[in-house]
Amino acid sequence: MFDPLVDKACGEAQPYPASYWSATTSPVAYAPASGHQQVEVAIIGGGYTGLSCAYHLASEQGIAPILLEANQVGWGCSGRNAGFVLNGTGRLSFAQMHHKWGAQVADNIYREYRQGIDTVETLIKEGDIQCDRGHEGYLKVAHNPSMASTIKEQADWLRQHHQDPVEFINKDRLKQEFLNGAEAHGALYFPYCFGLHPLKLALGYARMAADAGAKLHSDSPVLRIEKSGAKHRLITPQAEIIADKLVIATNGYTVNRFHKAIDSRHFPVLSSIIVTQPLTSAQQEAIGLIPGRVVMDTRALKYYYRLLPDGRLLFGGRGAIKGKDANHPLYQNRLLSALLDGFPQLKGVTVDYFWSGWVSVSFDDYPRICAAEDNVFYSMGYCGSGVSFASQAGKRLAERVAGKAPECALPFFQSPLPKFPFSPFRRLGLWGFYHWGRLKDAL
Repeated sequence: MFDPLVDKACGEAQPYPASYWSATTSPVAYAPASGHQQVEVAIIGGGYTGLSCAYHLASEQGIAPILLEANQVGWGCSGRNAGFVLNGTGRLSFAQMHHKWGAQVADNIYREYRQGIDTVETLIKEGDIQCDRGHEGYLKVAHNPSMASTIKEQADWLRQHHQDPVEFINKDRLKQEFLNGAEAHGALYFPYCFGLHPLKLALGYARMAADAGAKLHSDSPVLRIEKSGAKHRLITPQAEIIADKLVIATNGYTVNRFHKAIDSRHFPVLSSIIVTQPLTSAQQEAIGLIPGRVVMDTRALKYYYRLLPDGRLLFGGRGAIKGKDANHPLYQNRLLSALLDGFPQLKGVTVDYFWSGWVSVSFDDYPRICAAEDNVFYSMGYCGSGVSFASQAGKRLAERVAGKAPECALPFFQSPLPKFPFSPFRRLGLWGFYHWGRLKDAL
């Protein structure tokens, strides 16, 4: 599998992974970029961030950008994730943000996160995107008894400081009404979050962007980025693009030494997913989970899962450390074993799909929507929770490209992503973190 820290490029015209998502949709092809073109804005990356930016530039800012995707629209994490539309991104809790930046800034960040969910909802409705949108909320499940009291405190905090409609569900009610799992000791219920088909969403964004006037090109990897006076010169296999402004929206699929604005400023980490055979009615009743509801636990190395519309169970978690190991059966079997630990009533279930994708982790656990030097813009570092925020980030990037100041002085906008110290040793640190996390979760 492509590895951003090892490979010099993510390929050209690569097919989608053999995922459940690619097996249940009909992709749309966009012609490769060709010839010599001069544009106001060039966007690199055909995932949620780039597609949302392209759409909002064309539809709201009067700028028709060109978007270059090395492979297929949604080929990266936008077409590989679990499809969770959640209230937030990064890895900082609201309490941590409150302590770091103060009550007013934390509340503004909360509002931006909620606007991200609204942005996804609006785009789905405006574009009539048929992406299997669920309607049953999100459960954050305590995986052991001690975490139940911790998340109850989180619910109290969110209600007190942000008037969030989150509800704490005790263990007995959780089992009776929501989820019958062996490792479910209470939960937070967020009624406004939901699940969807992530690749269908990306393809819907692409159609909206193209209809609004953006030029989309797949099979068009950017081989070199050069300065041409005050402009940016992008070289693809068949084209030369001269752009006044450059948006980098490659996130977890950004290779080393791609551009000085982002080099060593993120850490690509693998997340892997299995999807089971369709569960029988009896199996679905035994686990108590209904289609549409999305679930994540409270482990340091989190597991996340949902019942899909056709009765299959999707289950995901951390994968291999290196891309070359991503498809090793060890990681599929590890996920299946974890699934059965949580739902022993599913013993004997088989796996029909297994795939992995890269998520972008920032050094300080917080993403950026950045206007860098020389008319270069980027957004990345979502830490594995980016469906709603990437969509919102694309909208905010479009505003920044158009010269509009942010509505609020949020930390997202005020600094670049910090560089990782000792960046060549990031994977050694990840190896240590995984071992610490497994020990912590076991204890």
